[in-house]
Amino acid sequence: MRRIYESNALHRDDEEAHAPSEKERQTKLQALRSVPSSTLSDLLIPRRFRHLPISVSVETDDDEYEVGEPVPFRVTLRNRLPVPISVPTVSPLLWEWTVDGNVEAAEVPIRDPPDEEGTLSFDRGERKEFRKRWDQLFRVSDSEWEPAGVGSYTIGAAINATDAEERGLTDETTVRIVR
Repeated sequence: MRRIYESNALHRDDEEAHAPSEKERQTKLQALRSVPSSTLSDLLIPRRFRHLPISVSVETDDDEYEVGEPVPFRVTLRNRLPVPISVPTVSPLLWEWTVDGNVEAAEVPIRDPPDEEGTLSFDRGERKEFRKRWDQLFRVSDSEWEPAGVGSYTIGAAINATDAEERGLTDETTVRIVR
């Protein structure tokens, strides 16, 4: 672009709105210095209120699935405020999904996250959508899985924050497995 403006190939006119001007700027443009907006919102919104604009939802395409058919679902985390916000979490694992209360459909612990806090950050009005799939299997040991039987199962999701249930940072949906 610079070559075009420095050449005489363009018509220049200070009076015409859509033509480049002949005048050169007296000062050079400089990058704007700013504070990261998430830092600013963290300073303005107290930690105990940061969960209020955050919503969690879990959705499946159908209510019923055949035995052995994978169950796809969507987890949506959304910031309803027009300002960035961050929610402190109890570990670097920011959120988790469950089937009937078992994390990732496992009846045994599958990971041991470190005992350090994490932060789930959202931009202004941001929506984070995750697509997962439950294969109708429950992990009962490190190498053994059992199939789910016919019946109703609850798929849930929660932000890994202190008192997530009381703060409204969870959601769940129920699916039925049929023959």
